[in-house]
Amino acid sequence: MLTDIQIAQQTPLKPISEIAEIAGIDEKYIEPYGRNKAKIDLNLLRDINAPDGKLILVTAITPTPAGEGKTTTTVGLADGLRRIGKKSVVALREPSLGPVFGVKGGAAGGGWAQVVPMEDINLHFTGDFHAIGAASNLLAAMIDNHIYQGNALRIDPRRITWRRCVDMNDRQLRFVVDGLGGRVNGTPREDGYDITVASEIMAVLCLSSGIEDLKARLGRIVVGYTYDDEPVTAGQLKAAGAMCALLKDALKPNLVQTLEHTPALVHGGPFANIAHGCNSVLATRMALKLGDYAVTEAGFGADLGAEKFLDIKCRMAGLRPDAVVVVATVRALKLHGGAKKTELGAENLEALEAGMPNLLRHVGNITEVYKLPCVVAINRFPTDTEAELALVEAKCRELGVNVALSEVWAKGGAGGEALAREVVRLCETEHGFEFCYPADATLKQKISAIVKKIYHGSEAVFTADAKKQLKKLSEMGCDGMPVCMAKTQYSFSDDAKLPGAPEGFKVTVRQVKVSAGAGFVVALTGDIMTMPGLPKAPAAENIDVDENGVITGLF
Repeated sequence: MLTDIQIAQQTPLKPISEIAEIAGIDEKYIEPYGRNKAKIDLNLLRDINAPDGKLILVTAITPTPAGEGKTTTTVGLADGLRRIGKKSVVALREPSLGPVFGVKGGAAGGGWAQVVPMEDINLHFTGDFHAIGAASNLLAAMIDNHIYQGNALRIDPRRITWRRCVDMNDRQLRFVVDGLGGRVNGTPREDGYDITVASEIMAVLCLSSGIEDLKARLGRIVVGYTYDDEPVTAGQLKAAGAMCALLKDALKPNLVQTLEHTPALVHGGPFANIAHGCNSVLATRMALKLGDYAVTEAGFGADLGAEKFLDIKCRMAGLRPDAVVVVATVRALKLHGGAKKTELGAENLEALEAGMPNLLRHVGNITEVYKLPCVVAINRFPTDTEAELALVEAKCRELGVNVALSEVWAKGGAGGEALAREVVRLCETEHGFEFCYPADATLKQKISAIVKKIYHGSEAVFTADAKKQLKKLSEMGCDGMPVCMAKTQYSFSDDAKLPGAPEGFKVTVRQVKVSAGAGFVVALTGDIMTMPGLPKAPAAENIDVDENGVITGLF
């Protein structure tokens, strides 16, 4: 059996100019990065005169070690739509080097449903993440330099909230002490690193509508507080212009292709457990203008990525989804039902039925909280039995939701045609899209609404620090902002060891901080970390390159 990277490497790619032509992009808007990648000039959005297509969100059940295949399904659905005669464009996030070298591996799809060139997309791509890291660290350097040069803004070194970042899983950098070695080397203070994809500048880039909006957002970033408890911004440090200069090319969406040559916009990559988990607003807007159907995804389960896509991205950008796909596998549902990972290949209707509430809760949230039409895509494995598939279909029909088998990993777009037809049908149905909470609710009310309505917990519990921070943010006028929950991806709760559909649990909010540039407030729950670590056997151990530059071991 061919590996994902072998499939990607043996499939002939079209020149990026031909993909642009398929998408309807004039050559003057294309900035090639080699033969198979390009940046798209932002003037395209200003100049294009076309109605928006239909917006399709792909999300999933709570992740498990068995895998769900959300990106694979997203790519296969876009290819399937093309195969049934619909003009589709896919919009995805860029993978972070952290997961690529850590547990998850690459994030360009799999099997015969991939975006390519997958090695480039997974490793450096067009340099967007490096630009984001450079802009973040420039701001950090300017903060410490301002203090060293006399501290005219009276920044309290103990209350600097801005952290440096690197796009790598490196637990050693979570907490550091810097500025050691005497006065000429800066002011000693406690510091730390976040992974680049959890940084505020990643969120800022993904939510910006253009250069001027990007610059304004960068200027609003709160970097810390003065001795008088007043917030200090990047604008006050005069850093926004230089940061924007570093990001001007990174702001442009990247054009690549699927294995079946469907145009794909791959841009931005915020984590969904820590950050807001969606690709850029600019890429989504371009996909809507270029295709009759724009297929995008949101990270991790629907309680994280989809909630943030709907409550943050759609609210800020004025987007309105037309249909939602919830991806599940029989294998993953059996894990949620208590089956052992080593026994997932055997039929187990009891474990499957016990795990079904996880899927049904995600589906119910989409249809009942957000009032959106939904289809369940079962990413089929060869070991799935007809009885197991029939059980999933029957349980979903009880909620009035159809099930479509997705075989895109093995068959590419041909395996996604049934899903594509159901999505087209859903896009023609009437719906009344609603948010989980109103914009004028307090931050505490918004957090509580997410915990109760989306997670189905009993209440949100705030630590003494979180209560103090909420009071300060309210005084700063942040109550009108949406909330970005930082929570484990492995459970509806804040306890990664509670799979399935737990109820009656409490979610502990231990810290609340403003991302004023992004325009939301981050609530950190449980023991969530903004800098992941590598596993005992990281994926990096299996990645190699030969004398001809051919990479192996990526998946």
